[in-house]
Amino acid sequence: MTEADERARTLEVSRVVNAPRDLVFEVFSTARHIDQWWGPDGFRNETHSMDFSVGGLWHYTMHGPDGKAWPNWIRYRLIERPARLVYDHGGELSEPAHFHGEITFEEEGRHTRVTLRLVFPSLEAVETAKSYGAVAGGQQTLARLDAYLAERGT
Repeated sequence: MTEADERARTLEVSRVVNAPRDLVFEVFSTARHIDQWWGPDGFRNETHSMDFSVGGLWHYTMHGPDGKAWPNWIRYRLIERPARLVYDHGGELSEPAHFHGEITFEEEGRHTRVTLRLVFPSLEAVETAKSYGAVAGGQQTLARLDAYLAERGT
């Protein structure tokens, strides 16, 4: 598989948020925080369990604005505090991962650039995600993160 092939199977969104990197990383690593902002506009989270460690699992349900429940899991593959998270992401616990994710946290003065990078197993899978609004959903998620941090006066 070539680098160009991986790029074609990748979705990436980025945003500079008005908070220091350590704090931004913290709100990704704690259920009481992440449940408040993770996901697109109109969605809310319900964490069932969160083991924020390498090999640990975050099991949660995302509830859509239409009332539909979306099961999700994230298995952490790498945690480099406060710079990077690498994980696998799936739906039902019995299913394999739908994609691999990486989140980076880069200092930009007193702000932090957060970049979500999702690599799908095929071109068809990434195109399906795009058709469901994954790019806009990622942008909304990062906007909700920024708003959540602003509410806390960071």
